[in-house]
Amino acid sequence: MTSKIWTVLKSEFGRRVRSKWFIIMTLAGPVFLIGLMVVPSFVGYLASQSTARTIAVVDGTDVLSQQFVDASNERFQFVPGTEGSGAARSAVEEGTLDGFLVLPAGLLQGEGSATYYSVEGGGLTLEMELQNVLDTVVDDFRLAESNAPREIIELLRSKPELHLLRITEEGEQADSTAASSLIGVIMGFFMYGAMFIYGAYVMHGVMEEKQSRVLEIIVSSVRPFELLMGKVLGIGAMGLLQMGAWAGILLLLTMSAGGIISLFLDPADLNLPAGAGQEELLAAADFALPSFQPSLFIWFLLFFFGGYLLYASLLAAVGSAVEHQQDAQALMLPLTALIIIPILFITVIVESPNTTLSVVLSLIPFFSPILMIVRIAVTSVPFWQVLASFLLLCGTFVGAVWVSSRIYRVGILMYGKRPTIKDLVRWFAYQ
Repeated sequence: MTSKIWTVLKSEFGRRVRSKWFIIMTLAGPVFLIGLMVVPSFVGYLASQSTARTIAVVDGTDVLSQQFVDASNERFQFVPGTEGSGAARSAVEEGTLDGFLVLPAGLLQGEGSATYYSVEGGGLTLEMELQNVLDTVVDDFRLAESNAPREIIELLRSKPELHLLRITEEGEQADSTAASSLIGVIMGFFMYGAMFIYGAYVMHGVMEEKQSRVLEIIVSSVRPFELLMGKVLGIGAMGLLQMGAWAGILLLLTMSAGGIISLFLDPADLNLPAGAGQEELLAAADFALPSFQPSLFIWFLLFFFGGYLLYASLLAAVGSAVEHQQDAQALMLPLTALIIIPILFITVIVESPNTTLSVVLSLIPFFSPILMIVRIAVTSVPFWQVLASFLLLCGTFVGAVWVSSRIYRVGILMYGKRPTIKDLVRWFAYQ
């Protein structure tokens, strides 16, 4: 690294790390992420604790009304709708009922379907829960009508449990795929946002210097390539420091996840004594904590830095070519698409991390910063694949810097015209 690149790097890094915005974002970022995960769950918990919906059952079968009343639970309070659909509708409109359920006469014979009416709508969760109650009531009645003994009905209602185990080199372990998938998705979206944010830092920094004509003075003593590399590496070092802090916080949260989750588990609900320990609670709830190797977080930082360098160098070229933000939109579109595409495949990676498609996608340099990290979190990825993916990313970055520097050297001195993709190609070929 030349002394001029190092000088620019120190200037960019020091100026941004000392800013109040950097300190605020470093501290507030994890809090914001935790809020995104915790608040919806907490709101859902509060919603589940709300009073039960009162639903009238307008029974066309003439035999299921009482069964629904007996099936009332903390979510639904069923009452007979003996006065018919008209009276039930009026009660719903007046607010004395939350809704009413109409059962057609041929429901038990498989003719027609039940219909739920309400003012505020049902929602996906309510539909699923109400469907479960309907299935249970109808199945129980059909079994009773078939003279099935009560013991048989109770046996059919007792659902067998399924436990998942993973075969590893250390032996059989509880399958923590669900938790690992969640961590992988969080890391993937973290990477997605980080490449956008820190790449935009570089692009806007170049645009501001170009607008103020400062670049015309700087390039008189620093080569455009050295200036580009210094900017990209300096802001990248700032981003690496911030992401390292966030990764450390995420690691601490992962290590303490068992204790946090056990606070929300009631031993009585799990048929355990009041003094049951954390491990007993988690085992009874069939929740397995993921075991992450430190290498996951090391690779997370390495792929972040590699991905950032790749996209930041290309965005710097875009910033050098334009004077205003609106002029950059058309030129940014291809780069934006390259960052968004891997997000569309995260579900594929989580569900099938070792298929040929997942392996190939995680090796593509423009996708690997996001998709390879998701794969590493979800499954055990062969070291050669991780290393090959990272080396391809580094090689692509070197090529991107070479291309960007050739555009950058011309673009920073161009004013007054909105450039096109064709102009960038011409600048690149300029000798």
